Amino acid sequence: MKLPALLRLAACALVTCCLAACGGGGGGNEDSGGGTSAWTPSTTDSWTIQLTGTPDTALAVRVYDLDLFDTPQATIASLQAQGRAVVCYFSAGSAEDWREDYASFTAADKGNALDGWPGENWLDTRSANVRSVMVARLQLARDKGCDAVDPDNVDGWSNDTGFALDAASQLDYNRFLATQAHALGLKVGLKNDVGQLAALAPDFDFAINEQCFFYAECDGYAAFTGSGKPVFNIEYDAAYVNDTAGAREQLCAAARAADIRTLVMAANLDGSLRLSCD
Repeated sequence: MKLPALLRLAACALVTCCLAACGGGGGGNEDSGGGTSAWTPSTTDSWTIQLTGTPDTALAVRVYDLDLFDTPQATIASLQAQGRAVVCYFSAGSAEDWREDYASFTAADKGNALDGWPGENWLDTRSANVRSVMVARLQLARDKGCDAVDPDNVDGWSNDTGFALDAASQLDYNRFLATQAHALGLKVGLKNDVGQLAALAPDFDFAINEQCFFYAECDGYAAFTGSGKPVFNIEYDAAYVNDTAGAREQLCAAARAADIRTLVMAANLDGSLRLSCD
């Protein structure tokens, strides 16, 4: 889940690097899902994520993570023509009242509000209707030409959702998403859900994490990197932005040692701040 900022981050100059230095080539790890995307996720892949505003498509990175609904199909095709892979973000565990398919959720599907995110409510991921909406979103990703998907909020079992979700129901739902994505030829990433990394690593092609270094939760991602599957990490803390007492260099050293592709960004992921450990 996208976490609210602990502090409002100040604007900062965009930091980029050349494609070779960022690990722009493809990888050689085994595809767990058998999808048809030309992208084989690799631990050497550089990346960026921008979920609001007009995407900055000039970055010399291998992988772009962009909003499924808001990103034009032409933008996806243009990036792929440049040799980029495009991961399409959507929330798989919450209903956002600004999405075009919001009316597809029933009142019974929606639970407690997400703390810090007005207009967003947890979903009952056991619901057949919820799962039908998510299949439609995966089909939209396929139809728009996405290489992969980034389903967010797939850790409801460890949050106050208002539903009796548990570890078993979460594993079932997350594997459902992975199976459906692979059936459509899409790669799929596991977003957070750090309590189930080892169990779910065989089902997913890569992982995306928020703040595992800040919360000292990164060790479990060896279940992915040990199998050649990349882990794309975002950190938001102001100490990393300001490099307080060398905090950012310490972060980057730890990220390199763990083979985790780490960015420091603003919490709204609007592209205004991007500091890379590559």
